[in-house]
Amino acid sequence: MSEPAIPVIDLKPLFAGGEEGRKAVASQIGEACRGIGFFYVTGHGVPAELREDVFDVAAKFFSASEEEKAKAKFSVATGNRGFIPMKGESLDPTKAPDLKEAFNIGLELAPDDPEIVNETKFRALNRWPEMYGFRETMLAYYNAVWKLGCKLHEAFATDLGIEADFFEDKMDRPLATLRLLHYPERPAALDEEGQLGAGEHTDYGCVTLLATDEVGGLEVRTRDGRWLAAPFIPGAYVCNIGDCLMRWTNDTYVSTPHRVVSPPGRERYSVAFFLDPNPDAMVECLPGCASDHNPAKYPPIRGDDYLTSRLNPTYEKSGLM
Repeated sequence: MSEPAIPVIDLKPLFAGGEEGRKAVASQIGEACRGIGFFYVTGHGVPAELREDVFDVAAKFFSASEEEKAKAKFSVATGNRGFIPMKGESLDPTKAPDLKEAFNIGLELAPDDPEIVNETKFRALNRWPEMYGFRETMLAYYNAVWKLGCKLHEAFATDLGIEADFFEDKMDRPLATLRLLHYPERPAALDEEGQLGAGEHTDYGCVTLLATDEVGGLEVRTRDGRWLAAPFIPGAYVCNIGDCLMRWTNDTYVSTPHRVVSPPGRERYSVAFFLDPNPDAMVECLPGCASDHNPAKYPPIRGDDYLTSRLNPTYEKSGLM
């Protein structure tokens, strides 16, 4: 049996503005979303220099002392922001904690923003380390990939036969998280059985845009249960559908389980951007995604309530909740 391929899609026609090119790209993306649930994108417009800066700054942060990193430590009160120490997560709650450390950055809001003042769920000030250039680099990158994620939603909408701007007002103050990740060298003997860099899981939100280094380790589970290595493609993003968009499309699009199996003897860095909708966005079956033969499978739910239901199991085991 031949291995399924993760398609590589050039987004340049999506940005060029031509109707024919835009529809062609949307069709390619839609085919991937209905199939393996993963795809690479090139021609995305995020500057290579900015991507390199993000990886350089992330590596510098993770090389700092545990005491220094802990000054910006994650907790429930930080609104899903800040530093998560090694083994601080269990993406597969049935297995040992993940062998990785992370740093989460959310939408940057001013201290006097009404959602900050009113302590709205998942709204908080970002926890910035005392490191030169960290905040500026990360905010520039956050804004670039947020823009790219919104452009992908135009393609989703086009493919699904709804107005291209359908998602625009549902992603303009998103519960989006930029996540820096560091996987240490995998020890010859793991502390606990079944321990991985990141356990088998699906992503919670709408779409994930992942930049990786050349080390590799990402694996995607095919429909017949086999694990497919996602190779490193210089300059490309690995994109995948999350559970929220799968729910929104009434399972028309597929959220695919994946994991990270870090190669032995190599450190691994990656930078993921998880685009979740606005807190008050109502996630309910999209027009055209249900029929008499395929009724809506899920009740409507707010974006923030859905994220709450998914985050709790990840952190409860580690005690970070």
